Amino acid sequence: MISRDEATEAIIAAKAMKKVTYAEIAKAVGKHPVWVTSALLGQATMTAEEAQKVVGVLGLGPDVAAALQVYPTKGSLDADVPVDPLIYRFHEITQVYGTTLKALIQEMFGDGIMSAIDFTMDIAKQEDPKGDRVVITMNGKFLPYKKW
Repeated sequence: MISRDEATEAIIAAKAMKKVTYAEIAKAVGKHPVWVTSALLGQATMTAEEAQKVVGVLGLGPDVAAALQVYPTKGSLDADVPVDPLIYRFHEITQVYGTTLKALIQEMFGDGIMSAIDFTMDIAKQEDPKGDRVVITMNGKFLPYKKW
């Protein structure tokens, strides 16, 4: 069996060679593009059926399908500040607006967190004559801190 990292490398190479998008792969799997992309990049676990659809689209073998079914270690970034400019901007957003998000969420809901387990996200493009906009919608269940 190949490692999860090797499977991700094979997926990225096959995706480029086949010239397919993550959205096209997600459509074949029958799941949301954000979740499928997360799974293909090693952050979520697919069922055998989902993994088989992926390898079918990409022309990959059963070793990749098996790796897609392994429970991943979540969190693909090192503890250091990310250097990729797009990922860094999300880090910057949490540095600048993290305390604001925390204050407003807890003001509305109480002391707790937004779940990253019971969670969905959508990414959309909003055309704008001044420059296209990225629209990200995060939707997580609120989990209050428990007192005991």
